Amino acid sequence: MPRLFHRPPKYSLHKSTKQAVVSLHGKRIHLGPYGSPESHRKYQEFLRSWESERNKRPEPEPTPVKPNVAAITPTKLREKRFAGSPLTINELVFVYRQHAREYYQKHGRITREATIIDDAIRYLRKHHATTFLHEFGPVALDELRSGMIRDLGWSRRHINKQVSRLVRMFTWAAEKELVEPSVPMALKALAGLKKGRTQARETRPVECVDDSVVEATLPHLPTIVADMVRLQRLTGMRPGEVCSLRPCDVNKTDDVWLYIPDEHKTEHHEKNRVIVLGPRAQELLKKYIDRDTENFCFSPAESEQLRRDAAAAARKTPLRYGNSSGTNRVRNPKRQAGDRYTTDSYRRVIHRACSKNSIAKWAPNRLRHTSATEIRKRFGLEAAQVVCGHESANVTQIYAERNLDLAKRVAREVG
Repeated sequence: MPRLFHRPPKYSLHKSTKQAVVSLHGKRIHLGPYGSPESHRKYQEFLRSWESERNKRPEPEPTPVKPNVAAITPTKLREKRFAGSPLTINELVFVYRQHAREYYQKHGRITREATIIDDAIRYLRKHHATTFLHEFGPVALDELRSGMIRDLGWSRRHINKQVSRLVRMFTWAAEKELVEPSVPMALKALAGLKKGRTQARETRPVECVDDSVVEATLPHLPTIVADMVRLQRLTGMRPGEVCSLRPCDVNKTDDVWLYIPDEHKTEHHEKNRVIVLGPRAQELLKKYIDRDTENFCFSPAESEQLRRDAAAAARKTPLRYGNSSGTNRVRNPKRQAGDRYTTDSYRRVIHRACSKNSIAKWAPNRLRHTSATEIRKRFGLEAAQVVCGHESANVTQIYAERNLDLAKRVAREVG
Protein backbone atom coordinates (compact mmCIF):
# COMPACT_ATOMS: atom_id res chain seq x y z
CA MET A 1 0.00 0.00 0.00
CA PRO A 2 1.50 3.44 -0.92
CA ARG A 3 2.63 5.68 1.91
CA LEU A 4 0.32 8.68 2.47
CA PHE A 5 2.63 11.71 2.65
CA HIS A 6 -0.30 14.10 3.09
CA ARG A 7 -1.06 12.69 6.56
CA PRO A 8 0.86 14.60 9.31
CA PRO A 9 2.95 12.69 11.87
CA LYS A 10 1.07 11.87 15.06
CA TYR A 11 1.47 13.31 18.56
CA SER A 12 2.43 10.22 20.58
CA LEU A 13 3.44 9.03 24.04
CA HIS A 14 6.86 7.58 24.73
CA LYS A 15 5.93 5.20 27.56
CA SER A 16 9.29 4.75 29.23
CA THR A 17 9.97 8.49 29.62
CA LYS A 18 6.37 9.77 29.66
CA GLN A 19 7.40 12.29 27.00
CA ALA A 20 5.41 13.48 24.03
CA VAL A 21 7.17 12.57 20.79
CA VAL A 22 6.64 12.79 17.06
CA SER A 23 8.45 10.61 14.50
CA LEU A 24 9.54 11.71 11.03
CA HIS A 25 11.70 9.73 8.59
CA GLY A 26 12.79 7.36 11.35
CA LYS A 27 13.83 10.12 13.73
CA ARG A 28 12.09 10.68 17.07
CA ILE A 29 11.59 14.32 18.21
CA HIS A 30 10.84 14.93 21.91
CA LEU A 31 8.28 17.68 22.63
CA GLY A 32 8.21 17.72 26.46
CA PRO A 33 5.97 16.07 29.10
CA TYR A 34 3.04 14.27 27.51
CA GLY A 35 -0.18 16.34 27.60
CA SER A 36 1.53 19.57 28.75
CA PRO A 37 0.76 22.91 27.01
CA GLU A 38 4.44 23.20 26.11
CA SER A 39 4.38 19.88 24.25
CA HIS A 40 1.23 20.87 22.31
CA ARG A 41 2.81 24.23 21.38
CA LYS A 42 5.95 22.51 20.07
CA TYR A 43 3.79 20.01 18.20
CA GLN A 44 1.94 22.86 16.42
CA GLU A 45 5.27 24.46 15.51
CA PHE A 46 6.43 21.13 14.16
CA LEU A 47 3.27 20.77 12.02
CA ARG A 48 3.77 24.25 10.52
CA SER A 49 7.39 23.39 9.68
CA TRP A 50 6.33 20.00 8.25
CA GLU A 51 3.63 21.61 6.08
CA SER A 52 6.10 24.18 4.77
CA GLU A 53 8.64 21.49 3.83
CA ARG A 54 5.93 19.35 2.23
CA ASN A 55 4.89 22.20 -0.07
CA LYS A 56 8.51 22.60 -1.20
CA ARG A 57 8.79 18.93 -2.14
CA PRO A 58 10.09 18.78 -5.75
CA GLU A 59 8.12 16.99 -8.41
CA PRO A 60 9.34 13.45 -9.03
CA GLU A 61 11.73 13.18 -11.96
CA PRO A 62 10.42 11.30 -14.97
CA THR A 63 11.72 7.77 -15.36
CA PRO A 64 14.46 7.76 -18.00
CA VAL A 65 13.59 5.87 -21.14
CA LYS A 66 15.89 2.90 -21.60
CA PRO A 67 17.46 2.54 -25.03
CA ASN A 68 16.19 -0.21 -27.26
CA VAL A 69 19.00 -2.70 -26.83
CA ALA A 70 17.54 -4.94 -29.53
CA ALA A 71 18.41 -2.22 -32.05
CA ILE A 72 22.15 -2.55 -31.26
CA THR A 73 23.36 -5.06 -33.84
CA PRO A 74 26.60 -5.64 -35.76
CA THR A 75 24.92 -4.07 -38.79
CA LYS A 76 24.09 -0.87 -36.89
CA LEU A 77 27.59 -0.68 -35.44
CA ARG A 78 29.12 -1.25 -38.87
CA GLU A 79 27.06 1.62 -40.29
CA LYS A 80 28.18 3.81 -37.39
CA ARG A 81 31.84 2.98 -38.07
CA PHE A 82 31.57 3.66 -41.79
CA ALA A 83 29.90 6.99 -40.95
CA GLY A 84 33.14 8.02 -39.23
CA SER A 85 32.41 7.22 -35.56
CA PRO A 86 34.93 4.77 -34.04
CA LEU A 87 33.49 1.98 -31.91
CA THR A 88 34.33 1.35 -28.28
CA ILE A 89 35.07 -1.94 -26.58
CA ASN A 90 31.81 -1.56 -24.65
CA GLU A 91 29.83 -1.64 -27.90
CA LEU A 92 31.76 -4.63 -29.22
CA VAL A 93 31.28 -6.55 -25.97
CA PHE A 94 27.53 -5.99 -26.12
CA VAL A 95 27.06 -7.56 -29.56
CA TYR A 96 29.70 -10.25 -29.01
CA ARG A 97 28.00 -11.51 -25.84
CA GLN A 98 24.80 -11.89 -27.83
CA HIS A 99 26.71 -13.84 -30.47
CA ALA A 100 28.44 -16.06 -27.88
CA ARG A 101 25.17 -17.00 -26.19
CA GLU A 102 23.67 -17.98 -29.54
CA TYR A 103 26.75 -19.75 -30.91
CA TYR A 104 27.92 -21.68 -27.83
CA GLN A 105 24.83 -23.82 -27.37
CA LYS A 106 24.33 -27.56 -27.31
CA HIS A 107 20.89 -29.15 -27.39
CA GLY A 108 19.26 -25.81 -26.61
CA ARG A 109 21.43 -25.10 -23.54
CA ILE A 110 24.13 -22.47 -23.26
CA THR A 111 27.45 -24.21 -22.71
CA ARG A 112 30.10 -23.39 -20.13
CA GLU A 113 32.24 -21.73 -22.81
CA ALA A 114 29.82 -18.79 -23.00
CA THR A 115 30.04 -18.21 -19.24
CA ILE A 116 33.85 -18.38 -19.29
CA ILE A 117 33.88 -15.79 -22.08
CA ASP A 118 31.73 -13.58 -19.82
CA ASP A 119 34.46 -13.73 -17.15
CA ALA A 120 37.10 -12.51 -19.61
CA ILE A 121 35.10 -9.68 -21.16
CA ARG A 122 33.81 -8.54 -17.75
CA TYR A 123 37.40 -7.87 -16.69
CA LEU A 124 38.13 -6.24 -20.06
CA ARG A 125 35.19 -3.85 -19.63
CA LYS A 126 36.32 -2.96 -16.13
CA HIS A 127 39.53 -1.42 -17.49
CA HIS A 128 38.85 -0.60 -21.15
CA ALA A 129 35.10 -0.04 -21.54
CA THR A 130 35.50 3.34 -23.31
CA THR A 131 38.67 2.48 -25.24
CA PHE A 132 38.30 2.64 -29.00
CA LEU A 133 38.79 -0.69 -30.77
CA HIS A 134 41.60 0.55 -32.99
CA GLU A 135 43.50 1.82 -29.92
CA PHE A 136 43.56 -1.53 -28.12
CA GLY A 137 46.86 -3.20 -28.97
CA PRO A 138 49.30 -5.84 -27.66
CA VAL A 139 50.64 -3.52 -24.93
CA ALA A 140 47.15 -2.91 -23.54
CA LEU A 141 46.42 -6.65 -23.73
CA ASP A 142 49.68 -7.44 -21.92
CA GLU A 143 48.79 -4.99 -19.14
CA LEU A 144 45.34 -6.53 -18.89
CA ARG A 145 46.93 -9.98 -18.60
CA SER A 146 49.16 -8.77 -15.78
CA GLY A 147 46.03 -7.56 -14.01
CA MET A 148 44.53 -11.03 -14.31
CA ILE A 149 47.52 -12.38 -12.42
CA ARG A 150 47.49 -9.63 -9.81
CA ASP A 151 43.76 -9.09 -9.24
CA LEU A 152 42.09 -12.37 -10.14
CA GLY A 153 44.72 -14.95 -9.25
CA TRP A 154 43.97 -17.05 -12.32
CA SER A 155 46.39 -19.82 -13.27
CA ARG A 156 48.82 -19.47 -16.16
CA ARG A 157 46.97 -21.88 -18.44
CA HIS A 158 43.59 -20.29 -17.74
CA ILE A 159 44.96 -16.81 -18.42
CA ASN A 160 46.40 -17.95 -21.76
CA LYS A 161 43.01 -19.36 -22.73
CA GLN A 162 41.18 -16.22 -21.61
CA VAL A 163 43.54 -14.02 -23.62
CA SER A 164 42.95 -16.19 -26.68
CA ARG A 165 39.20 -15.76 -26.16
CA LEU A 166 39.60 -11.99 -26.16
CA VAL A 167 41.66 -12.17 -29.36
CA ARG A 168 38.93 -14.36 -30.83
CA MET A 169 36.42 -11.61 -30.03
CA PHE A 170 38.46 -9.05 -31.97
CA THR A 171 38.82 -11.53 -34.84
CA TRP A 172 35.04 -11.86 -34.93
CA ALA A 173 34.80 -8.06 -34.96
CA ALA A 174 37.10 -7.97 -37.99
CA GLU A 175 34.89 -10.53 -39.72
CA LYS A 176 31.90 -8.24 -39.15
CA GLU A 177 33.95 -5.22 -40.37
CA LEU A 178 33.69 -3.52 -37.00
CA VAL A 179 37.47 -3.07 -36.84
CA GLU A 180 40.42 -3.30 -39.20
CA PRO A 181 41.89 -6.83 -39.58
CA SER A 182 45.26 -5.44 -38.48
CA VAL A 183 43.96 -5.09 -34.90
CA PRO A 184 43.41 -8.82 -34.15
CA MET A 185 46.60 -9.65 -36.08
CA ALA A 186 48.55 -7.34 -33.80
CA LEU A 187 46.95 -8.89 -30.71
CA LYS A 188 47.99 -12.37 -31.88
CA ALA A 189 51.60 -11.19 -31.78
CA LEU A 190 51.45 -11.31 -27.97
CA ALA A 191 53.08 -14.60 -26.95
CA GLY A 192 51.48 -16.74 -24.27
CA LEU A 193 52.79 -17.01 -20.73
CA LYS A 194 55.55 -19.60 -20.40
CA LYS A 195 55.93 -21.94 -17.46
CA GLY A 196 58.51 -20.74 -14.95
CA ARG A 197 58.74 -17.29 -16.53
CA THR A 198 55.70 -15.64 -15.02
CA GLN A 199 54.23 -14.94 -11.59
CA ALA A 200 50.97 -16.65 -12.52
CA ARG A 201 50.31 -19.73 -10.43
CA GLU A 202 50.64 -23.20 -11.91
CA THR A 203 48.00 -25.91 -11.69
CA ARG A 204 48.73 -29.56 -11.15
CA PRO A 205 48.01 -31.79 -14.13
CA VAL A 206 45.16 -34.27 -13.84
CA GLU A 207 46.67 -37.53 -12.60
CA CYS A 208 45.48 -41.10 -12.41
CA VAL A 209 43.60 -42.18 -9.32
CA ASP A 210 44.88 -45.33 -7.67
CA ASP A 211 42.50 -48.29 -7.76
CA SER A 212 42.94 -48.77 -4.01
CA VAL A 213 41.50 -45.28 -3.42
CA VAL A 214 38.57 -46.04 -5.71
CA GLU A 215 37.90 -49.35 -3.94
CA ALA A 216 37.97 -47.59 -0.56
CA THR A 217 35.40 -45.07 -1.80
CA LEU A 218 32.92 -47.47 -3.42
CA PRO A 219 31.33 -48.83 -0.18
CA HIS A 220 30.43 -45.28 0.86
CA LEU A 221 28.75 -44.32 -2.42
CA PRO A 222 25.08 -44.85 -3.32
CA THR A 223 24.61 -48.08 -5.25
CA ILE A 224 23.88 -46.35 -8.55
CA VAL A 225 26.83 -43.97 -8.31
CA ALA A 226 29.14 -46.86 -7.35
CA ASP A 227 28.08 -48.69 -10.53
CA MET A 228 28.71 -45.52 -12.55
CA VAL A 229 32.26 -45.44 -11.16
CA ARG A 230 32.85 -49.11 -11.95
CA LEU A 231 31.52 -48.69 -15.49
CA GLN A 232 33.68 -45.65 -16.16
CA ARG A 233 36.77 -47.41 -14.82
CA LEU A 234 36.17 -50.36 -17.15
CA THR A 235 35.42 -48.37 -20.31
CA GLY A 236 37.43 -45.15 -19.96
CA MET A 237 34.46 -43.02 -20.98
CA ARG A 238 34.07 -39.40 -19.96
CA PRO A 239 31.95 -38.49 -16.90
CA GLY A 240 29.36 -36.80 -19.13
CA GLU A 241 29.07 -39.93 -21.25
CA VAL A 242 28.33 -42.03 -18.18
CA CYS A 243 25.67 -39.58 -17.03
CA SER A 244 23.92 -39.47 -20.43
CA LEU A 245 23.76 -43.24 -21.00
CA ARG A 246 20.33 -44.45 -22.21
CA PRO A 247 19.18 -47.89 -23.43
CA CYS A 248 18.40 -46.49 -26.89
CA ASP A 249 22.07 -45.48 -27.30
CA VAL A 250 23.38 -49.03 -26.80
CA ASN A 251 23.67 -51.49 -29.71
CA LYS A 252 23.47 -55.04 -28.27
CA THR A 253 23.49 -57.03 -31.53
CA ASP A 254 27.06 -58.30 -31.06
CA ASP A 255 28.91 -59.97 -28.20
CA VAL A 256 30.58 -56.60 -27.57
CA TRP A 257 27.98 -53.87 -27.08
CA LEU A 258 28.48 -50.46 -28.71
CA TYR A 259 27.44 -47.31 -26.88
CA ILE A 260 27.04 -44.32 -29.23
CA PRO A 261 26.33 -41.24 -27.06
CA ASP A 262 23.62 -38.89 -28.25
CA GLU A 263 25.80 -36.00 -27.05
CA HIS A 264 29.52 -35.86 -26.39
CA LYS A 265 32.37 -33.40 -26.05
CA THR A 266 33.51 -33.22 -29.69
CA GLU A 267 30.23 -33.65 -31.57
CA HIS A 268 30.33 -30.04 -32.80
CA HIS A 269 33.53 -31.00 -34.67
CA GLU A 270 31.48 -33.62 -36.58
CA LYS A 271 33.32 -36.47 -34.88
CA ASN A 272 31.69 -39.76 -33.99
CA ARG A 273 32.13 -41.36 -30.59
CA VAL A 274 31.75 -45.11 -30.07
CA ILE A 275 32.34 -46.73 -26.68
CA VAL A 276 32.81 -50.48 -26.52
CA LEU A 277 31.24 -52.39 -23.63
CA GLY A 278 32.79 -55.74 -22.80
CA PRO A 279 31.36 -58.60 -20.71
CA ARG A 280 32.09 -56.99 -17.34
CA ALA A 281 30.55 -53.67 -18.39
CA GLN A 282 27.53 -55.52 -19.79
CA GLU A 283 27.03 -57.34 -16.50
CA LEU A 284 26.98 -54.00 -14.69
CA LEU A 285 24.45 -52.53 -17.12
CA LYS A 286 21.97 -55.41 -17.15
CA LYS A 287 19.98 -54.10 -14.19
CA TYR A 288 19.79 -50.61 -15.70
CA ILE A 289 19.18 -51.36 -19.36
CA ASP A 290 15.72 -52.89 -18.94
CA ARG A 291 13.66 -49.67 -18.85
CA ASP A 292 12.09 -47.17 -21.20
CA THR A 293 14.60 -46.67 -24.01
CA GLU A 294 14.53 -42.87 -23.70
CA ASN A 295 15.08 -42.83 -19.91
CA PHE A 296 18.55 -42.38 -18.47
CA CYS A 297 20.09 -45.47 -16.96
CA PHE A 298 21.49 -43.67 -13.92
CA SER A 299 18.86 -41.51 -12.21
CA PRO A 300 19.28 -39.43 -9.01
CA ALA A 301 15.54 -39.80 -8.34
CA GLU A 302 15.90 -43.59 -8.44
CA SER A 303 18.97 -43.42 -6.21
CA GLU A 304 17.08 -41.29 -3.67
CA GLN A 305 14.19 -43.76 -3.66
CA LEU A 306 16.61 -46.63 -3.01
CA ARG A 307 18.06 -44.69 -0.08
CA ARG A 308 14.63 -44.12 1.42
CA ASP A 309 13.68 -47.76 0.96
CA ALA A 310 16.88 -48.84 2.71
CA ALA A 311 16.21 -46.42 5.58
CA ALA A 312 12.67 -47.75 5.93
CA ALA A 313 13.92 -51.35 5.95
CA ALA A 314 16.47 -50.50 8.67
CA ARG A 315 13.84 -48.76 10.82
CA LYS A 316 13.87 -49.97 14.45
CA THR A 317 10.89 -47.99 15.76
CA PRO A 318 7.64 -49.96 15.35
CA LEU A 319 5.33 -48.62 12.65
CA ARG A 320 2.62 -47.82 15.19
CA TYR A 321 4.99 -45.33 16.85
CA GLY A 322 6.79 -42.30 15.53
CA ASN A 323 6.40 -40.85 12.06
CA SER A 324 4.78 -42.93 9.37
CA SER A 325 6.57 -43.21 6.04
CA GLY A 326 6.57 -39.95 4.09
CA THR A 327 4.87 -37.74 6.69
CA ASN A 328 8.02 -35.86 7.72
CA ARG A 329 9.08 -34.74 4.23
CA VAL A 330 9.02 -31.18 2.93
CA ARG A 331 5.95 -30.79 0.75
CA ASN A 332 7.44 -28.36 -1.76
CA PRO A 333 11.24 -28.71 -1.57
CA LYS A 334 13.34 -26.14 -3.38
CA ARG A 335 15.44 -28.88 -4.96
CA GLN A 336 14.28 -32.28 -6.13
CA ALA A 337 16.22 -35.23 -7.49
CA GLY A 338 16.25 -35.14 -11.28
CA ASP A 339 16.05 -37.85 -13.90
CA ARG A 340 19.78 -37.82 -14.70
CA TYR A 341 23.12 -37.01 -13.11
CA THR A 342 25.21 -34.12 -14.35
CA THR A 343 28.99 -34.10 -14.29
CA ASP A 344 28.84 -31.69 -11.33
CA SER A 345 26.38 -33.71 -9.26
CA TYR A 346 28.27 -36.93 -10.08
CA ARG A 347 31.51 -35.35 -8.84
CA ARG A 348 29.86 -33.90 -5.72
CA VAL A 349 28.57 -37.30 -4.60
CA ILE A 350 32.10 -38.71 -4.79
CA HIS A 351 33.66 -35.71 -3.02
CA ARG A 352 31.04 -35.88 -0.27
CA ALA A 353 31.74 -39.57 0.34
CA CYS A 354 35.50 -38.93 0.45
CA SER A 355 35.14 -36.04 2.90
CA LYS A 356 32.88 -37.94 5.29
CA ASN A 357 35.19 -40.96 5.40
CA SER A 358 38.62 -39.26 5.41
CA ILE A 359 39.55 -40.47 1.93
CA ALA A 360 41.69 -38.38 -0.41
CA LYS A 361 39.34 -36.53 -2.77
CA TRP A 362 39.32 -37.56 -6.40
CA ALA A 363 37.19 -36.56 -9.38
CA PRO A 364 35.57 -38.96 -11.88
CA ASN A 365 37.56 -37.54 -14.82
CA ARG A 366 40.66 -39.10 -13.23
CA LEU A 367 39.16 -42.55 -13.82
CA ARG A 368 39.54 -41.90 -17.55
CA HIS A 369 43.25 -41.25 -17.08
CA THR A 370 43.63 -44.43 -15.04
CA SER A 371 41.83 -46.53 -17.65
CA ALA A 372 43.81 -45.00 -20.55
CA THR A 373 47.12 -45.65 -18.78
CA GLU A 374 46.26 -49.30 -18.12
CA ILE A 375 45.12 -49.88 -21.72
CA ARG A 376 48.28 -48.29 -23.10
CA LYS A 377 50.46 -50.39 -20.84
CA ARG A 378 48.77 -53.66 -21.86
CA PHE A 379 47.84 -53.03 -25.50
CA GLY A 380 49.87 -50.02 -26.69
CA LEU A 381 49.28 -46.36 -27.53
CA GLU A 382 47.05 -47.02 -30.54
CA ALA A 383 44.67 -49.12 -28.45
CA ALA A 384 44.43 -46.38 -25.83
CA GLN A 385 43.80 -43.84 -28.60
CA VAL A 386 40.92 -45.88 -30.06
CA VAL A 387 39.26 -46.59 -26.71
CA CYS A 388 39.49 -42.97 -25.56
CA GLY A 389 38.20 -41.70 -28.90
CA HIS A 390 41.13 -39.36 -29.60
CA GLU A 391 41.86 -38.25 -33.16
CA SER A 392 45.52 -37.65 -32.36
CA ALA A 393 47.89 -39.82 -30.38
CA ASN A 394 49.35 -36.65 -28.86
CA VAL A 395 46.07 -36.11 -27.00
CA THR A 396 46.20 -39.69 -25.74
CA GLN A 397 49.66 -38.99 -24.31
CA ILE A 398 48.01 -36.51 -21.93
CA TYR A 399 45.56 -39.10 -20.64
CA ALA A 400 47.81 -42.17 -20.66
CA GLU A 401 50.89 -41.79 -18.51
CA ARG A 402 54.06 -43.01 -20.18
CA ASN A 403 55.02 -46.57 -19.35
CA LEU A 404 58.13 -46.29 -17.16
CA ASP A 405 58.67 -50.05 -17.30
CA LEU A 406 59.23 -49.85 -21.06
CA ALA A 407 61.81 -47.09 -20.60
CA LYS A 408 63.60 -49.14 -17.94
CA ARG A 409 63.70 -52.18 -20.25
CA VAL A 410 65.22 -50.10 -23.05
CA ALA A 411 67.79 -48.67 -20.63
CA ARG A 412 68.80 -52.18 -19.49
CA GLU A 413 69.39 -53.31 -23.06
CA VAL A 414 70.90 -50.14 -24.53
CA GLY A 415 72.57 -48.20 -21.77
